Amino acid sequence: MTNATGNAPQTSTAGAPAQPSGRPARRQRQFRELGVLLAVVALITATWLHNPGFLSSQGVRDLFLGATVLAVLAVGQALVLITKNVDLSVGSVMGLSAFGTGLLFVTFPGLPVPAAVLAGVGIGLVCGLVNGLLVTTVQVPALVVTLGTLYAYRGLNHWWADGGQVNAHDMPAAFLLLGRVSVLGVPLPAAVAIAVVAAVGFYLARYRSGRELYAIGSNADAARLSGIPATRRVMLAFAANGALAGLAGVLFAARYGTVDSTVGTGMELQVVAAAVVGGVAIAGGVGTVYGAALGAVLLTTITAALPIWRIDQFWHQAVVGALILAAIGLDRLLALRTARKLRGGGARGA
Repeated sequence: MTNATGNAPQTSTAGAPAQPSGRPARRQRQFRELGVLLAVVALITATWLHNPGFLSSQGVRDLFLGATVLAVLAVGQALVLITKNVDLSVGSVMGLSAFGTGLLFVTFPGLPVPAAVLAGVGIGLVCGLVNGLLVTTVQVPALVVTLGTLYAYRGLNHWWADGGQVNAHDMPAAFLLLGRVSVLGVPLPAAVAIAVVAAVGFYLARYRSGRELYAIGSNADAARLSGIPATRRVMLAFAANGALAGLAGVLFAARYGTVDSTVGTGMELQVVAAAVVGGVAIAGGVGTVYGAALGAVLLTTITAALPIWRIDQFWHQAVVGALILAAIGLDRLLALRTARKLRGGGARGA
């Protein structure tokens, strides 16, 4: 199992969990997340000094709303990455949920908004369960499985939409209000994203099943020998990721009011990038949803700041790629430093 900080403890050669000794790793992960936060603050400050309108009331609102969908998706992706898997179908699942939610209002006029929201989340949940079932039963790498379902879900969405779209006038005003209303000055979609981050972060830190995800990502064989139901836990991670992608689709539909079969195209790479930049290791067993959310905020801020600095949007992809490479390199460096410190501590205690 893991400690509550998002780092898996060592396991003995017999497969049973050893005594946690992850204090150096914990400090380094906190340092990593603090670095992302400082990068966000520095970028926002520099852009504001360059153009004070960047932090106008509307500018701040746009920043909040811009990060909402990506942050929710990044939280779900973090759950899967922690188990040493990946889900490339989240953009397609989000699009399927967004279009399905909108189409429900067209097909069933007068449908209660909560029912449509639950249906949208349910679509994502079913897609996530399918992904988890394929990964755990077929024993094919998640990268291959979810690459296939990415195209399958997108194709299903194109068939479902049949070239059409759902417009704002097809949706009830109460639903569209979800994308515009504020709670204590915070846009409701952003408040939902904050609640999701807090809830999932609490679950990972305080619940045994949440901590077991880290153990599976750190060493799946040792986790099974320790009695952890690895298959069920991986299924749980994929199902939760799908449900959150469904929620992101609902939030997208409520905010923009117009949805078609192209919603979410290309989002999967942004989502993985946000999680990795935020400190969630591709190798599994390390990271927190707080870091993933910070990564989403950083990428969103970069997207919003580039036009103000009159930098070609092409460089956005280059910057994101550089951040991913830097994050992977830093992960490797932190892992090596932690291993050396643990070996040093073990030698002194021998």
